[in-house]
Amino acid sequence: MVTLCHVFGVHRSSYRYWKNRPEKPDGRRAVLRSQVLELHGISHGSAGARSIATMATRRGYQMGRWLAGRLMKELGLVSCQQPTHRYKRGGHEHVAIPNYLERQFAVTEPNQVWCGDVTYIWTGKRWAYLAVVLDLFARKPVGWAMSFSPDSRLTMKAREMAWETRGKPGGVMFHSDQGSHYTSRQFRQLLWRYQIRQSMSRRGNCWDNSPMERFFRSLKRTNGCRWWVT
Repeated sequence: MVTLCHVFGVHRSSYRYWKNRPEKPDGRRAVLRSQVLELHGISHGSAGARSIATMATRRGYQMGRWLAGRLMKELGLVSCQQPTHRYKRGGHEHVAIPNYLERQFAVTEPNQVWCGDVTYIWTGKRWAYLAVVLDLFARKPVGWAMSFSPDSRLTMKAREMAWETRGKPGGVMFHSDQGSHYTSRQFRQLLWRYQIRQSMSRRGNCWDNSPMERFFRSLKRTNGCRWWVT
């Protein structure tokens, strides 16, 4: 570098000043950074560089995938896309329980029908499972429980909470899918003990328990993928 400065007749101090000069603020880049930050927030942290570039371009801010990736790196943003979830096969004997509810979701008073289901949630390190009991009258949860194992103890906890919260009502029907955590002997015995009639969806038919499907869809859309399990 000393030789080059000598050849071109440039003082070394002038070169050092030029090299260390502060960069001029880039107005366009600042605007794009703000767009990336906003879009990442709107997606609840799930959008990656490709998605952010597409959304920004639709808004009229021309942006490629690689630029979006660089801006995300500058802002310290990462996509929290969930890995693929796979349920383990249950080892319980299959029990045939009729669908007594038959999609009659319009009930006339509280504690007529409770629906139950389990969903999986990515916590950032591992899968957690949320069991919820929904009263069909108000379509609001009356019991819930979380665990790292989707077993009968999880669904029994949620059902116990509903039972206590609602003052131990009688004559309730409990409807769910045919998951092993609902067909297990322990769970069925719990319902029998409290004289709760059990109803089950037909195998592989999510529409038979659509209020629960709708509840979980709304819950995940509201909270995105940011969950903490303590």
